[in-house]
Amino acid sequence: MSKLENQLRILETLERQPETTQASLAAQLGVAVGTVNWTLKRLIKKGYVKTKQLERRNLRYFVTPAGLALKARLTKEYIEVSLRVYRELRQAAQDALAEVSEAGHGVIAIEGDGAGTMEALEILRLTCLEQGVRVDGADSAVPRVRAEGTGFAVSWPE
Repeated sequence: MSKLENQLRILETLERQPETTQASLAAQLGVAVGTVNWTLKRLIKKGYVKTKQLERRNLRYFVTPAGLALKARLTKEYIEVSLRVYRELRQAAQDALAEVSEAGHGVIAIEGDGAGTMEALEILRLTCLEQGVRVDGADSAVPRVRAEGTGFAVSWPE
């Protein structure tokens, strides 16, 4: 998770759950407590979040007006980055399928299911639907397409 996404998700969570703990935040975000602590300290130091002591060890977090403005800016940046990555993957999927079609194939097999490639493969599947390319993983005589970074690679049948 990027620094931008970390800050955004922490601000969103604090706005909804001001009495949350750092351990709870870390569990929800899937990051280390130290990462949450470091990010919170920075947000507090810059005036985006304020705290109030409730009990001995419990804090209540308040997202300040400056924090709400930061959250809006981070949301905009996150959406822009996400859309750019989506457009790049979509174009790469279209390019890979054009290569397959030019070689005379109307069926492909999709390879891979790793955590980092799930979204890319979903974009590939949707692009196949749109372009009328059938996906058949059982047929070994069809080109195989796999996600590689922000692109796709085609392996040809022998």
